Amino acid sequence: MQLVDKYSGKTFFDQWDFFTDPDPTHGNVQYVSKQEAMASGLASVGNDSVAVMAVDDTSTVPVGGNRKSVRITSQKSYTGGLFVLDANAMPSGCATWPAFWTVAGQDWPKNGEIDIVEGVNTQTNNQMTLHTAPGCTLDATAPPINQLAKAFTGKVLSTTCDARANSNSGCGITDPDPKSFGAGVEAGGGAVFAMLWDSIGIRVWHFNRSNTPADLTAGAPNPSTWPAPSAFWSTATCPVNQFFQGHQIVINTSLCGDFAGSLYPSSGCPGTCAEHVADPNNFTNAKWKINYVATYQ
Repeated sequence: MQLVDKYSGKTFFDQWDFFTDPDPTHGNVQYVSKQEAMASGLASVGNDSVAVMAVDDTSTVPVGGNRKSVRITSQKSYTGGLFVLDANAMPSGCATWPAFWTVAGQDWPKNGEIDIVEGVNTQTNNQMTLHTAPGCTLDATAPPINQLAKAFTGKVLSTTCDARANSNSGCGITDPDPKSFGAGVEAGGGAVFAMLWDSIGIRVWHFNRSNTPADLTAGAPNPSTWPAPSAFWSTATCPVNQFFQGHQIVINTSLCGDFAGSLYPSSGCPGTCAEHVADPNNFTNAKWKINYVATYQ
């Protein structure tokens, strides 16, 4: 596969738009502009060329108030390809809801949503999910491809991808690796996530730093030689050309809201989600530390 775009180093933020509207998922978060994010240190690139996206961890906010955070969207749109995130760390902790995902800019969910990295609170295993128009389902018994022993390694949460059904839970799959999300990513020395969207369907891989394929590290990825993905949605039961078009890449960290807020009482976290958001000391680890995002065709 050939490199299309690579977002990295000092120019990492140049080709992204900073989302500043109210959080569509009803989080206790205020997304800030690029100017404010860069000036306040919520978005930065260090001398090590690592891009950082942080939740404000210095300001006290009222209980029920909104804490400042960052949400960025790629200016470029893509239909198909390989999407790669190389991160040294990602946000973790109670009330957090970080995500790396792709979505069409208009008419959601007509052109689909692909959640590549997502989870909430103290979650340790990454959740990968599709949200679509009616008619797309996950084939939990899809046959393996590329001579692999199994089609995917993750645990199916739901097979109905229709965003209008089941309170928009989508058709999700949980990664079996307890270091595939949250604090475990940094503890494992970083991770690489890759989503392949092609005529076969949509697949997602998670690699620890130590087992990342050499071809991917070298910038010449050949997914046909990789092990079984964590997640796979076959085009046989979800025709990709019908349900997915013109996606932009999104990286954000919300707080509480529809997902983290609803699961907060059962997460083992203290007090209420809104109370947790009020204390800046709870968000010292709510940071993305990204080496690069790349797309290939």
